[in-house]
Amino acid sequence: MAENRTSTLLKAPASDSAAALHTAATIVDGLQISNWDRATLEELRAGGISGVNATAAVWEGPADTLKAIGDWYQLAAKNPDLLTMARTADDIRRAKLDNRIAVLLGFQNTSSFGDDYKLVEVFHELGVKIAQLTYNIQNLVGGACYEPEDSGLTRFGRTIISEMNRVGMLIDLSHVGNRTSLDAVEASVAPIAITHSNPTWFVENPRNKPDEVIRAVTEAGGMLGCCLYPLVIGGKKTTLEQFCQMVARLVDELGPTRIGLGSDCTRNWDDKFVGWLRNGRWQPEGETKATWPEWPEWFVGPEDFPRLTDGLLKVGLDETTIRGVLGENWLNLFDDVFPGRKIS
Repeated sequence: MAENRTSTLLKAPASDSAAALHTAATIVDGLQISNWDRATLEELRAGGISGVNATAAVWEGPADTLKAIGDWYQLAAKNPDLLTMARTADDIRRAKLDNRIAVLLGFQNTSSFGDDYKLVEVFHELGVKIAQLTYNIQNLVGGACYEPEDSGLTRFGRTIISEMNRVGMLIDLSHVGNRTSLDAVEASVAPIAITHSNPTWFVENPRNKPDEVIRAVTEAGGMLGCCLYPLVIGGKKTTLEQFCQMVARLVDELGPTRIGLGSDCTRNWDDKFVGWLRNGRWQPEGETKATWPEWPEWFVGPEDFPRLTDGLLKVGLDETTIRGVLGENWLNLFDDVFPGRKIS
């Protein structure tokens, strides 16, 4: 998540080799949750991003989610030179050639499905390609990262996973509890992603993931999207070099094809929205007003993506590995998952 558009976006100085690599790469952001308009999309294009998992729902139920999806199609109709709605990895590859942004619609919760597994296919038909199982608290599917006790995957959760596997919707575990995450990996016949989290050895936080969960996901063919949100990188004091060293260590430990980026950027929102994200409708607002955290100066929004390319080169990653981390690994995962799986 991120602060609003009043922030000063830093232009990203980079070496010639980094600039050339960034221009050539197909860059995919594993998750952003912005208040989208043309100006917000132009920030992505300025950063060289060709594909993004854009959050269409968090706490919304089925009816409100339909309205949100309708808004996306209206935005696409009004900005055809800039935006295309994506359903496949090839749509993102074509957007790169056309200098457009391909949007994969995603959910950060399964509340949009209500208590009806059939809505998985309905929303998939409308273009939803990624869904996170829980958002911070227990729901009908399973436990979440901030629950004192993670209940694990429920029977309904297993049905939801089976349907997501069948239709070709990528399962996301970023805000999901550790026990539920391990249950989900075991239950899924398709690879799973953690689209926007970091390892707990980098920053100890409930939103980050222990080695056991990360290895279970990646050894089953899934991916970890390294996240830039201040809460999960240790705050604004964390340096670009430290972040890129984390990525390099993960590449060494898990392999170069298992790592991507998921910025968790939120652009164009005020503080009221972060309060809604934290509280939803399940609890009253706290006594202290919720505010966005401060981002490190080297990354305050999508326009700063070129800094990441420069940083990854400087910590010693080769160009093939960097192209994978920047987006090709996500594309390969989408190629694998989006066609769906035949469920016996």
